[in-house]
Amino acid sequence: MASKINPWRSLRGLAVRTRPSGPHHHHHQLRHELDHSSRPRPHPAASLRHGPLCHRRGLADDSSIPPPPSNTTPEPYTPRPIEPFADNYVSAEAIAALERAAAGEDILALAAEGLKYGMPPPPGKRDKLQDRHHPLIHQFTRLLMRDGKLSQAQNHVALILNYLRTSSTPKVSPLRPLLPGSPPPSQLPLNPLVYLQVAIDSVAPIVRVRSMKGMAGGGNALDIPEPISSRARRRQAIMWILDIVNRKRSMGSGRKQFATRFGQEIVAVIEGRSSAWDRRQVLHRLGTAARANLVHPSVVMGKRR
Repeated sequence: MASKINPWRSLRGLAVRTRPSGPHHHHHQLRHELDHSSRPRPHPAASLRHGPLCHRRGLADDSSIPPPPSNTTPEPYTPRPIEPFADNYVSAEAIAALERAAAGEDILALAAEGLKYGMPPPPGKRDKLQDRHHPLIHQFTRLLMRDGKLSQAQNHVALILNYLRTSSTPKVSPLRPLLPGSPPPSQLPLNPLVYLQVAIDSVAPIVRVRSMKGMAGGGNALDIPEPISSRARRRQAIMWILDIVNRKRSMGSGRKQFATRFGQEIVAVIEGRSSAWDRRQVLHRLGTAARANLVHPSVVMGKRR
């Protein structure tokens, strides 16, 4: 027994047709087309006025675009002409240099034609990478290095040399002359490496005083002067200048602050205003006074042994 709320009870009499049922449908459609063909065609303006929204607003209708003609042949492809470029003079010079090198000329001499100071000498077979710099620069950089930060020390050295290169001509004091054979002061800023080397070698001590414990008798020390090598002389001078720079008052913040103070101290050494000259003078006086200890019995007997 069907339920009272079953919806199919009221839908039993309905029927849905999706296809024409017979020839009557074709006859009705043909009659409809004949009636439309016998009517007069409206004006195009009226069709636009009363037509669909796309026609009234001027929009394009895809169905009204005619298909392209099929009998047209495509145009032949013509390549784009190549634009003329300027002559590559760099490549021409390189090829000419290779030809001259193949003829037996010196390659380094060819490469040094456009350089201001010429090419550096090529490294030897036994040379090492760490020896590519000047010995003074190598030692100076290692003495400035702190906590193993070599790149930071190299930046300091580069800034110091740049400060010396851009500084004015120093005024040398006659009371504290520079190293014999040094270039004139007007030429020092032209080569900052020579500038730094002259300043360090001029203020570097030529002797050092060793304290020999117990050799004077009664537990007293005996001061003995002795000459030192050039590397040790430079080390002592750099440590004096570095100590003076660290004691100077700060001039502000920034990575150039230390380099500026060190460069100013180098200029002060050249002009004879640095206190490193006083330390050098005190050490030389102590060495001169200790020369009498060279003939001390303890020293003479020790040499005989």
